[in-house]
Amino acid sequence: MTHFLVTGTAGFIGFHLARRLLEDGHSVTGFDGMTPYYDVRLKQARLALLAPYEGFRQVTGMLEDRAALDAAAALQEPEAIIHLAAQAGVRYSLENPKAYVDSNLVGSWNVLELARALQPRHLLLASTSSIYGAAEKIPFAEADRADEPMTLYAATKKSMELMAHSYAHLYRVPTTAFRFFTVYGPWGRPDMAPIRFSDAILSGRPIDVYGEGKMSRDFTYVDDIVEAIVRLVDVVPREESRVTASGVVDTLSAGTPFRTVNIGGGQPVGLMTFIETIEKALGRPAMRNYLPMQPGDVPRTFASTDLLAHLTGFSPRVTLEEGIAAFVAWYLEWRAR
Repeated sequence: MTHFLVTGTAGFIGFHLARRLLEDGHSVTGFDGMTPYYDVRLKQARLALLAPYEGFRQVTGMLEDRAALDAAAALQEPEAIIHLAAQAGVRYSLENPKAYVDSNLVGSWNVLELARALQPRHLLLASTSSIYGAAEKIPFAEADRADEPMTLYAATKKSMELMAHSYAHLYRVPTTAFRFFTVYGPWGRPDMAPIRFSDAILSGRPIDVYGEGKMSRDFTYVDDIVEAIVRLVDVVPREESRVTASGVVDTLSAGTPFRTVNIGGGQPVGLMTFIETIEKALGRPAMRNYLPMQPGDVPRTFASTDLLAHLTGFSPRVTLEEGIAAFVAWYLEWRAR
């Protein structure tokens, strides 16, 4: 059994990860700010499903509050820290940039300081495919240049990676930053496309289709995300060769126990195909309101999964049809409450 400190346990991915760790027999101290960025009742419902596990403890606090983080860690010193909490949302970063600076920069720095003090076996951090910006080279690989963020959200996540690299180098905390690609599934966030589209279709409202429907995304089912994280926990970065025998370029930094890893499906899907898959699962057509691309949007995302497969032997495998069917089944039940 390993004891984990997981930030963001009331959130979408954090909830799924905490539940998986608990089911695998580990203990988890959860930490979440319960912010009202979206309906707090959804966060409370997630935590209610975690509460019965004997190995679970939940602490409510903001990442910016170092004392609260220390108090969470003091309940049982973690052997691994998984930092998922963040101010999410690409478009919201245009409306409330300070929230991203507070959570994703100051908050993440507090997590790094905590790891510096505790020296866990492994520190794992959630980053994003958004840091690749509008890169033209596809698929996006971890060793590619990613220095042209299109939003403040992406900029704060890349900055977090850079801060984490410096801490890994200076204080020898083995660190992995994983870059998520468009995660979806049951218990997802209401501001994301699956719930927004499904709610509009069921309510008889048109859906807003940005980029005239010509964009594509590397949709990744949440269970695949969790499986990849769980496997990466035991793949602790060491100061080794950056090129494997099979020619896969690792992102290990010279002289520093740090790497980045994409977690994505590796199979981009056009936005129109995504909408049609939701329509099929709901059994209803969508009314579509076609709009131009919004500020901060990128035309596509496309993950290279070579490094993930090399490190863990795993590549995401849930098809869009399977994932959307599972999401819709959950959403219809949640909506009926």
